[in-house]
Amino acid sequence: MGQPGDSPSDGFEALRELALNLRSVWNHRTDSLWERIDSVLWRETGNPWIVLQTASRARLRELWETHDFRSQVETLIERRRRALSEPRWFQREHAKSGVTSIAFFSMEYALSETLPMYSGGLGNVAGDYLKAASDLGVPLVGVGLLYEHGYFRQTIDATGSQRESFPINAATQLPLVPVRDADGAWMRVRLPRPGPPVWLRGWEARVGRVPLYLLDSNDPSNMPADRGITAQLYGGGEEIRLLQEMALGIGGWRLLRALGLQPEICHLNEGHAALLVLERARDFMRETGHSFDVALAATRAGNLFTTHTPVEAGFDRFAPDLAQAYLGAYAGEELGIPFEQLLGMGRSPSATAREPLNMAWLAARGSGAINAVSDRHEKVSRRIFQVLFQRWPEAEVPVGHVTNGVHVPSWDSSDADSLWTAACGEDRWVGQPEDLGRRISAVPDVDLWSFRSRARTAFVSFVRERLVNQLAASGVTDGALYAAGQVLDADALTLGFAKRFTEYKRPTLLLRDRERLARLLNDPQRRVQIVVAGKAHPRDEEGKAMIADWVQFARRADVRKNVVFLADYDLRLAERLVQGVDVWINTPRPPWEACGTSVMKVLVNGGLNLSSLDGWWSEAYRPEVGWAIPGDGASDQADATHLYELLERELIPAFYDRDVAGVPKRWVARMRASMASLTPVFSASRALREYAERYYLPAASEFGARRVDGAKGGVLLAEWERTMRQHWPALHFGDIEVRTEGGWHIFSVALYLDDADPDSVAVELYADGSGNSSTRVTMRRASPLVGAHGFTFTADVPDTRSAADYTPRAMPTRRGLNVPQEVELITWARS
Repeated sequence: MGQPGDSPSDGFEALRELALNLRSVWNHRTDSLWERIDSVLWRETGNPWIVLQTASRARLRELWETHDFRSQVETLIERRRRALSEPRWFQREHAKSGVTSIAFFSMEYALSETLPMYSGGLGNVAGDYLKAASDLGVPLVGVGLLYEHGYFRQTIDATGSQRESFPINAATQLPLVPVRDADGAWMRVRLPRPGPPVWLRGWEARVGRVPLYLLDSNDPSNMPADRGITAQLYGGGEEIRLLQEMALGIGGWRLLRALGLQPEICHLNEGHAALLVLERARDFMRETGHSFDVALAATRAGNLFTTHTPVEAGFDRFAPDLAQAYLGAYAGEELGIPFEQLLGMGRSPSATAREPLNMAWLAARGSGAINAVSDRHEKVSRRIFQVLFQRWPEAEVPVGHVTNGVHVPSWDSSDADSLWTAACGEDRWVGQPEDLGRRISAVPDVDLWSFRSRARTAFVSFVRERLVNQLAASGVTDGALYAAGQVLDADALTLGFAKRFTEYKRPTLLLRDRERLARLLNDPQRRVQIVVAGKAHPRDEEGKAMIADWVQFARRADVRKNVVFLADYDLRLAERLVQGVDVWINTPRPPWEACGTSVMKVLVNGGLNLSSLDGWWSEAYRPEVGWAIPGDGASDQADATHLYELLERELIPAFYDRDVAGVPKRWVARMRASMASLTPVFSASRALREYAERYYLPAASEFGARRVDGAKGGVLLAEWERTMRQHWPALHFGDIEVRTEGGWHIFSVALYLDDADPDSVAVELYADGSGNSSTRVTMRRASPLVGAHGFTFTADVPDTRSAADYTPRAMPTRRGLNVPQEVELITWARS
C-alpha cells in the first residue's frame, strides 16, 4: 500500500479490501470511512461495497489525498490483517488437533442486510455461527446458495394487510467476488441432473477470516428455466426445492473439492443439505476405488447433523417418483447403488411403497452424530427420531444437544459495547466467559439504569422516524405523519415483540383481551408501550390475518400513541429492537420453539425476557433473571391471562417502583442478574466451543482412523456391519435365571449368537425409569453354551428394585462405533 506523498491514487483497492469483508458488520471501526464518503447512502444502506462503487473516483481521490483519511485507512487495514491472522482460541487450545477445515452447509445465512440471504431463525443461527468462528479462529468454511431475490420485503397497505415484493439482489451490489480458478476462469460445477447440463457458479463472501461460498444457477449457459433454480429462497414448488437441495449438498461439496479443500468435518445445518452425505461418499469412492458402503462407513464419522425442527411434519420430503427422476441416474451411475437403496436411507424402517424421501432421515443415517439446539428440543427430537430406532427406549435415541447462542458483538449497541468493554475488556466474547458475570455485576445500579434509559430514548427516536417514513410511503395525510412523529414516550416501559407471524408462535396472544390490554397501556401513572414487527409467509393467510389484527389495534384512537407496528422486519430493524426495548415478549406454544435465539439478543443490552417456558428459556429461566408464562400451551386463554397478570402484578410495578435517585432497584437487580449470568452462556462463542470439543474434534479423529491406509478402517467397518446385519436376525436369548441372596439379584441368561463374533456383541441388563433414571448394567460373558455358538452372561444388581424390572438386551459393539446412531440393531430377551 502506498504512503502519503506517493504518486496520485484514489485508494480504491485499499478501501475495497475493507468493504468486501463482512467483519465490519460487528466491528464498526470502519463506519466513519463510509459515512465520510457518502453519508446519505451509508445511512440508507449500511453497505460499504455500494458506497464504494457509487462514489466517483474524483471524490475518492479528494479524500485519499487527505492525510487523516489515508492514515485512518492504512491503520484500519493493518489492524484488520493482524486480527484476521493472529492465533485465536482454536489455535491456542487445539493447535495439535490436525483439523484443517470444517464445512458448514446451510440453506440460509443472516449476516447483514448487505447480503440478504435469509428468512428467519435458521439463517440467524448460521450467520452468527460464522462470525463466532472468525472470532475464535475455528477453521470453518460456509457453503450456501446465492438467491437472486432472497426473501421478500414487506409493506402494510391501508387495510392493515401484508403485501410482498421481491426486489432483485444484484450480485454486483453485494459484498461478493466470483470464485476463480488458477487461470482466472470463473469456477463452475455441474449439477448431476438428467437432461441438459446445469452449471452452478461460485461466489465468495468474507466473514472476517471465514470464507462463505455461495452457488447460483444464473449462468448464461443454462437453460432459461434452470437459471431460476436459485432465484428465490424457499421459493417454487417441490421440484425447485429438490433442485436447490441438490445444489446445496451435491454442488456445494463439488465446489469445495474444486477449490482444493477436503474438510475433515461436514456440519449439516438442517436436512436441506442431506444430499451432501451421498456426494461426499461418492467423492471418497472416486479417490479410493471402494464401494459406496465402504465410503459411507468411512465418511459418515465426519458428518454432523443439526436438527432445528420441533415437529416431524417440518422436514422436507420428496415424492418417490420425483426423487427417482432427479436422483435415480445419480444413484446408479455415480454411487453404484440401486435407487431403492438411496430411497431407503431417507425412509422409516417400515416404509410403504409411497413413503417419500425424508431429508432428515437421510441426513441422520449419513451422519456420525445428531444434535438438537436446546435441552428441551433434544427431548422433543428423540421422540421424533425414534422412528429410526424403533426398538430403543426413547431416552436412548441418539440425539444430543448444543443450545444455540447469538453472536453478541453483532447485537450490542455502541453504548452497551462501551459498558461491557469498561467492565470486562475488549476480547470478552473470545475467551472463556466465566469471569464476565462477576465483572458486569460490579457496575453500579445508577450506571446500569442510565445506560438502559439512554437506549430507550434512542429507540423511541428511531421508531418515530421509521414510522413516519413507513406511513409517508403509503400516502397518508400530513396530520397522520405528525402524529406518527409523536408516538411513544422515552420514559415508559417499552415492550417488544418481533417474530415470524405463524400460528404456533401465537403473536396475537396479547390481544386476547384487547380492552384489558388497552387499560394496561393507558395507565397515566405507569404507562406501557409496545413495538411489534414481523412477517408472515406469503402463503400463510392465518399469519397475515394476525398481522392485520395488530395493525388495526395499533390504529385505535385510544392506544395509537402506545402501540406501533413496524413493517419489513429485517436484521437492521431487529438490531434496533433488541437494543431498545426493556422487555422482549415471546409466546410460542410449547414444545414448538426449538430454541428461540431472537430472544437472546436483548441480554447484552440489558433487556429482560418474558417468555413461554420453551426452547432456550426452559433452561435459562430463573425468577431473578426474567419472567415465564407457565403451562404447556394447551390453553391460549389461560396463557394470555398469565401474561396479563405478570405485566400487571410484577413487571409494571417493578419498573415504576423507584428509589430516591429515581432508580428501580428491583428492575435493575434483574437486569444485572440477566446480563451477568445469561449473556456469556447463550452466546455463539460458547456454542461453537461446545461444538468443537464435543463433536468436531472427536469426529475428525474417528474419520481420520477410518480413512488412513487406503481406508482400511472403513473397509473393515463395512465388512463387520454387513456380517452383523446378516447374522443378527438369528441372534436370540434363551431362558433367564434369577436368584436373590444377600441383598442382590443374580442374573444368568443364555445368548445364542448364530455365527456372530462374541466380541462384537455387548449384553446388558436394562431397567426402565423416568427421565435419566434408567439403569444399565453390563453383563459378564461366562461359560460357552453346550452344542451351540453362544455364551451364558451373568450380572449382579442390588435388590432395591424388583428383579422383574430388569430385561437382558444385546447390541453390537465396536471400538469407535456410535451405537445406535450408526448401527441401530438391538435384541431384547422379551419382546
